[in-house]
Amino acid sequence: MSESFDAIILGGGAAGLFCAALAGQRGRTMLVLEKAEKVGKKVLISGGGRCNFTNIGAGPANYLSANPHYAKSALSRYTPRHFLDLVEKHDIAWHEKTLGQLFCDGSSRQVVDMLLEECATGPGKVTIRCNEEVSRVSREGESFTVTTQYGQFTAPRLVIATGGPSIPKMGATDFAYTLARQFGLKIVEPRPALVPLTLGGEEVLFRELSGVSADVEASANKTTFREAALFTHRGMSGPSILQVSSYWKHGDPVMIRFMPDKPAGWLLEAKHTTPSARLRAILREALPDRLADVLTDQIGIDSDLGNAPDKTLRAAEERLANWRFNPNGTEGFAKAEVTAGGISTAELSSKTMEAKKVPGLYAIGEAVDVTGWLGGYNFQWAWASAHAAAQSL
Repeated sequence: MSESFDAIILGGGAAGLFCAALAGQRGRTMLVLEKAEKVGKKVLISGGGRCNFTNIGAGPANYLSANPHYAKSALSRYTPRHFLDLVEKHDIAWHEKTLGQLFCDGSSRQVVDMLLEECATGPGKVTIRCNEEVSRVSREGESFTVTTQYGQFTAPRLVIATGGPSIPKMGATDFAYTLARQFGLKIVEPRPALVPLTLGGEEVLFRELSGVSADVEASANKTTFREAALFTHRGMSGPSILQVSSYWKHGDPVMIRFMPDKPAGWLLEAKHTTPSARLRAILREALPDRLADVLTDQIGIDSDLGNAPDKTLRAAEERLANWRFNPNGTEGFAKAEVTAGGISTAELSSKTMEAKKVPGLYAIGEAVDVTGWLGGYNFQWAWASAHAAAQSL
């Protein structure tokens, strides 16, 4: 079997489906090839099954890339408000959680159904084929040929939308990078992002706090996030840790500010107002008991505050404000929500997502070296990059 289309999109995730829908609405005949048994599998599990489909405050500053300016063009031309308008057009009820994160009131399935409905809106035609394993991609003249176990498909334009290798149990692979290299495109070394960090050595005692969480400020490489941190049986997780993990590099510390609302000098003030109080009791008022106990034991102040020298209390306060953890690694792609790195933005047009050296070849979504923060930012990049590509297909 051999069929021809205006464009072929490899990958039926968020970016691939949206790109197909928009191009189809421009009158193009589109083919989406998805190797899984159904499209949108990552969309379905996102946001605890409610799909954190965008972040109302998403902008270039919320993304990591070797070129921090690259995402500006696409993000400015397709904003969170644009996608929210589409959600509301389909009568999908939504709500805002913390920090601008938008979720479906119902199910992630609503977003996948919306994308499929958009694909079915003419005047072009979108064909979606699942369980298609791509065995070969070639280019002759101005035409790309994609070979699967079921036949060959040709088109003058090919879009790489297969994502990165995060969450391999969902079928994720590094196929995008292999294909990009085949056509001479450079890759920024992929690494797990939005991923739990592991602890070892003397810090293994914190793993005994598995299940304990606290509101903190977490910092790595001069980038700080204030959200919950969660201790796990392997190390540290929770929103603040996942956020800084994208900036963390092996050998770097992660700094934690416990009780971030405490003003400078709070421990000396406590000494003067409640000299008979003990550090353990004071920390237990602000932190989970088990965490308070471990921190107190590590600091080593076991007397009444009134009997502790000011210098000792200042040092304790400083340590609580800058507690240094030395992660020995991450939980890897298996637990990473996204992949940092990917197809180099230096190879792609920021306006169309087309490869500069290979006319007709495009890359969108997570396959590209643009990685968003936790909280709907990566979906917004999927929508914005898909929109940018669709306008030139």
